[in-house]
Amino acid sequence: MSHVMLRGLTLSIVIPTPGNTGALEETLLSVLENRPEGCEVVVALGCEYDDPWNLAEEVRFVRAPAGAGLVGCVTAGVQATTGDVIHLLAAGWKATPGWTDAALARFDDATTGAVIPLGVDGATPDRVVSAGLKYKRGGRRVALTRPGMGTTAAVGSGADRRVGARRPRWPVVGPRLEAGFWRADLVRAGEAGFNTACGDRLADVDMAVELAARGVSTVVEEGSRVVAGGEPARERGFRSGLHGERLFWRSLAGRSFLPSFLLHVIEVIRHTIVSAPLGTVPMLLGRFVGACQLVSHARRRRQLTEYLATEAATETAADAAPADTDSTTIRIDEGQEVLSGPRRRPRDVEPLRKSA
Repeated sequence: MSHVMLRGLTLSIVIPTPGNTGALEETLLSVLENRPEGCEVVVALGCEYDDPWNLAEEVRFVRAPAGAGLVGCVTAGVQATTGDVIHLLAAGWKATPGWTDAALARFDDATTGAVIPLGVDGATPDRVVSAGLKYKRGGRRVALTRPGMGTTAAVGSGADRRVGARRPRWPVVGPRLEAGFWRADLVRAGEAGFNTACGDRLADVDMAVELAARGVSTVVEEGSRVVAGGEPARERGFRSGLHGERLFWRSLAGRSFLPSFLLHVIEVIRHTIVSAPLGTVPMLLGRFVGACQLVSHARRRRQLTEYLATEAATETAADAAPADTDSTTIRIDEGQEVLSGPRRRPRDVEPLRKSA
């Protein structure tokens, strides 16, 4: 792998808050009560907040652009961080004692790009209600409600589940935007980051596809638990079709077109049924507009193709590198003080003939 992580990682916790300052205060209280030593806490505000508890010395407040939704707040918060690992915990979700320890330990592995914490029910802490998400080839995002869902391509079981390492696999699995741990260089530097093209609801899937193309893995960490917040409102009508269609065409790199397109047709039919009767026409119009944005889709596919090519080159170089040998290995290009087998006659040398 070309990605390197160092021990002694620093952590940045980002609390994106597009609205609802009451939910923000609940999340802030849980984080400050359980925060690990040495981490920074950044609150990204998309609404007005006058800090009635005077937390500015313990927490850094940054403002997202006016009208920014969840993705805009996430981006503003991420860009203000300095840690090696970024933990997103949206307003309304709550931290629990020691929730970052096991997740951070996962980043000692150089192949880890993201870690999924388990979201539990506030009234029943043993009941898991959120375990990340998966993205199907036809273009559908599915919220996972228990460990193991969507991780059939992983190796191991329990806390060792790992998805997406080395080569993109389907379905792609990743953390929800509201709660997840991310390697900072994958979401903060250069062109990296969560894109607004697919809206607040599908931005996490868009990033999960990118991580798969980069060749990094997503780990389900059952030892890291947060109290799940409320579910965001579902998109309907034109916007749901627009964002869903954009996501499909943006994620085609590295996939066989015909099988993916056939599965996508099935997904559009499913979406049409669930949108009926009033939302069907606006949804289909949104999908039509999304499919026509060819320039934007081509740019994204080109980016993912470059990631795939880089990862393939890294794998090829690793496979071609000579394996480590110990001192007892016998080299065939050096003389050895051992008995050898019969030697073959060179091809171009005539055999000695007996004289008459």
